[in-house]
Amino acid sequence: MTTLYDKYGGFATVSKLVQAFYNKVAESEELAPYFVGVDTQQLIDHQTKFFSDILGGPVKYAGKELKIIHAAMGITEEAFSEVADLLEETLEDMDVEEADIETIMTIVAGAKADIVSPDR
Repeated sequence: MTTLYDKYGGFATVSKLVQAFYNKVAESEELAPYFVGVDTQQLIDHQTKFFSDILGGPVKYAGKELKIIHAAMGITEEAFSEVADLLEETLEDMDVEEADIETIMTIVAGAKADIVSPDR
């Protein structure tokens, strides 16, 4: 069985996907405040490894758990939804098949409880 990682071209494609996604994030008024003072290049590197991992690639994400990373950020439901929308838009822009987008978005939705602050 071919992984999504292999199907779409491996690390180079995942890297382009993450870069395109963060270009959209940087333009979002809703999301920009969450990234003030963040080393964007380091974040993109981590996210490229994370996406490579969840898409079935050989690159394994070895960063902190999602809940730990996002705990102090105060991420709202609205911000999470904006991220999901921008990711889906990026996947569509990169010609990812609809069924594969649904698979990826299901993975993202499954992480919501670890990302959104409970009081938000």
